[in-house]
Amino acid sequence: MVFYSFIYGNKYTSSSLPNLSGKVAIVTGGNTGIGYETARLLAKNGAKVYLAARSEEKANTAIEKIRSGDIKGSVEYLPIDLMDLSSVTKAAQAFANKEKRLDILMNNAGIMANPYELTKDGVESQFQTNHLSHFLLTNLLLPSLRAAPHARVVSTSSLAYTSDPSSTFASLEDINQSYGSSWKRYGQSKLANILFARKLTALEPDMFVNSAHPGFVSTELGRGIVSSYGAVVGTIQAAITFVGLSVGAFLTPEQGALTQLYLATSKEVEEKGIRGKYYVPIAQEGNGNAKNLEERAETLWRTSVKILEEKGIALSLCSIEVRRIPERWKGSMKYIVSNFLAI
Repeated sequence: MVFYSFIYGNKYTSSSLPNLSGKVAIVTGGNTGIGYETARLLAKNGAKVYLAARSEEKANTAIEKIRSGDIKGSVEYLPIDLMDLSSVTKAAQAFANKEKRLDILMNNAGIMANPYELTKDGVESQFQTNHLSHFLLTNLLLPSLRAAPHARVVSTSSLAYTSDPSSTFASLEDINQSYGSSWKRYGQSKLANILFARKLTALEPDMFVNSAHPGFVSTELGRGIVSSYGAVVGTIQAAITFVGLSVGAFLTPEQGALTQLYLATSKEVEEKGIRGKYYVPIAQEGNGNAKNLEERAETLWRTSVKILEEKGIALSLCSIEVRRIPERWKGSMKYIVSNFLAI
């Protein structure tokens, strides 16, 4: 750990988190890596945490481990599969049925450098997992976020956004290109995280929406590298990580969680009006600028909405409830609503 303080400083540590009693949080991918540490530290400091993950077995193992520690808050499982848009909708509905507000949304889960694959929804897997499903989840939970004073939304991005292949985000066909590289597709999805934070900030100025690069962290995220490039490359990557951790250049999962926890919990975020920013380890503003940033953020938002609409996925839980009303009642409902609005 020779270089840790020199490289990263000590601006924000695990002991810096404030009392979060009464706060409600969701952490996607909270069963492992920096997601687990994020969920653990939020619960430790008093938050009620919904650990959102695909595998119930792995989630429950993580939850029991968190509960066995010294925590002031609580943690429970929220089923979600980011490779399945219908699962995202179910997760948002399940949360809304239990809670009236959401103070902290950590769009943390992700995959990295995976082989080219389309999900069951017909979207490139990294783009759907890392961006589109979180875009849907956030939009579905906007009423819950608006109900919380100064809600925080943090998307886990990456320095790899710089490997984006200059995607225009103009259409699903554009997004679904292989680009001949799993890293370029990963970069596309990580740039989308930054652009999403910028656009949501413009649409929801009362919220504090930001993105964060966690740093070079030793987690399970590297399994995608093995799948794409083979065991030899995976072994080399593991060796580099080991050396990096030894000297303090690479980060442990707890250290990797600190920057996004800063954005999710620090009072400085409100005091300094930190919105729509891209942060790097540890808790430092980074250079999240990309070519035609604002234009691409707008295009990404429109295209994300269009993709979901074309697939019949509602962006509001209210829309879902209306769909569930029996056809024989809809005429009466329309009459009642129209007359109510006329009052």
